[in-house]
Amino acid sequence: METYPALEEHGLIGDLQTAALITADGTIDWFCAPRFDSPSIFGALLDRRRGGHFQLAPDGVEYTSKQLYLPGTPILITRFHSADGVGEMLDFMPVTGTQATDQHRLIRLIRMVRGTMRFRFDCQPRFNYARDPCEIEVHPEGDVFRSPAMSLTLTPFKNVERLIGAEDIRRDAEGVSARFTLNTGDIGGVVLETACPHAPRALSIEEACDLLAQTRDYWRRWLDRSRYTGRWREMVERSAMTLKLMTYAPTGALVAAPTAGLPEQVGGQRNWDYRHTWIRDARDGDIPLQIMYRIDGSPDLPEEVLGQLEGYRGSAPVRIGNGAAGQLQLDIYGEALNSLDLADRNGLIAPHEGWRKTAGLMDWLCDHWDQPEDGIWETRSGRQDFTYGRVMSWVALDRAIRLAQRRGRPGDTTRWTTQRNAIYEQVMARAFHPERQAFVQHYQTHILGASLLAMPGVGFISPNDPMWKSTLWAMDADLVSDSLVYRYDPRASPDGLAGTEGTFSMCTFWYVQALAQAGRIDDARLTFEKMLTYSSPLGLYSEEIAATGEQIGNFPQAFSHLSLISTASHLDELLDERRRP
Repeated sequence: METYPALEEHGLIGDLQTAALITADGTIDWFCAPRFDSPSIFGALLDRRRGGHFQLAPDGVEYTSKQLYLPGTPILITRFHSADGVGEMLDFMPVTGTQATDQHRLIRLIRMVRGTMRFRFDCQPRFNYARDPCEIEVHPEGDVFRSPAMSLTLTPFKNVERLIGAEDIRRDAEGVSARFTLNTGDIGGVVLETACPHAPRALSIEEACDLLAQTRDYWRRWLDRSRYTGRWREMVERSAMTLKLMTYAPTGALVAAPTAGLPEQVGGQRNWDYRHTWIRDARDGDIPLQIMYRIDGSPDLPEEVLGQLEGYRGSAPVRIGNGAAGQLQLDIYGEALNSLDLADRNGLIAPHEGWRKTAGLMDWLCDHWDQPEDGIWETRSGRQDFTYGRVMSWVALDRAIRLAQRRGRPGDTTRWTTQRNAIYEQVMARAFHPERQAFVQHYQTHILGASLLAMPGVGFISPNDPMWKSTLWAMDADLVSDSLVYRYDPRASPDGLAGTEGTFSMCTFWYVQALAQAGRIDDARLTFEKMLTYSSPLGLYSEEIAATGEQIGNFPQAFSHLSLISTASHLDELLDERRRP
């Protein structure tokens, strides 16, 4: 099996409609176009031999490399150090805007800091998850790769084009590769462009530097709007930019991750496609809501196995689409209404039609909350009376009542109140296990679930309630491993899938908040600081952390970064309060 770079050895760039992952050795090993959820053009992340890649790196010399982001931007800098010199490559994608387009540019600009270095680029696209053939068209200033449904243009900068001699370029069935040499002060590079409407045209250095400056300025202007000035500003700002990179500008939909098929256990089958938007990001829909949608709002997400790809480090099957889309998850209504309430309290008032749909959802929820469901973690072992689903149904009705009363909006608040109270009484009577002295995952088990860490945060129970304090201590013993938190134990609570998984990064951040709310602020801060050590060198988090400390699961993961931001903000407030006289 080929050697796969660790996920934490990747940087993320994007243009607000799609994104690319780039390794520390200068390889683009994941890039889908024209959208996040489009078929891959480079997919070596899921199959090093067959997936396709584009590498630009020093040639014929031993080197080391390190990555960082240009401060205040998602412009990725990869620095190459060798005995002969130091060069650095800046990878970026100019922002495309809010109109959906098939045209996307990925620019790789190299600056020779000192000395001399010979570089080689190797472009081997594999369209449609390595399923479609492609042909190479040779033009005076570049090459075009064409498949039945897609095209990719490869164009060296004008000065690099002049440096590449006939003996330095190779074209074959695999792709195109070429070599060129840069000296101190030289700037060179190449441009990749999808669906280019004209023949390849080489960029000048001035044009490339202008695009770099425009991209830099866009991101710094956007980041200047941040009001966070707390203790963990660098990590919070990096998380905010990462979330922005995962937002599809034409609709505002946030993908859970820009990747698919990355395993929750290396070599295992818990491999899912996360390039969709979950309803927890407050998307509208029919009644009842589907738990996830495509980034354009369409509901069709048929699950398909890509048998031609071996999977990351041999983790098969590789799946695209997501069969969990049709599951019943009652918690999504609480997530959506909690978001609407937060927006409303900050002056973003829902229009009439939006409120009408919201009231209809609450009427539906009154009729359907008291039934088994699939749960927040999309288990495939059958429906249960999940405690978290009940708690978030309570949240949905509670926030709907507040919205109606705050704005004088019509709605059956008497019925909503009756059902909200019924949910509360049921959870307190059936979800608290007297022997465990803890709230449990669902009514028919004694197993704990980390999703319940959200209970005090959403206001369902006081963080000082003895029932909650004993629950938190039970979670300390059962779900926490040196500050990292497991969602649940799949061996004790089968979820319909073989294998195990790592600790869940979002749950660890939830745990920090729960500790802080319960008055264990020193424990909370230490746990948060420990969690920060598990980020990638670029400040990115995947879905989970393996027992080895490496990142696993889809990468980077939106919920991990959302939770980091909210946890840092909440912990800052509590620490500041403690310092006041």
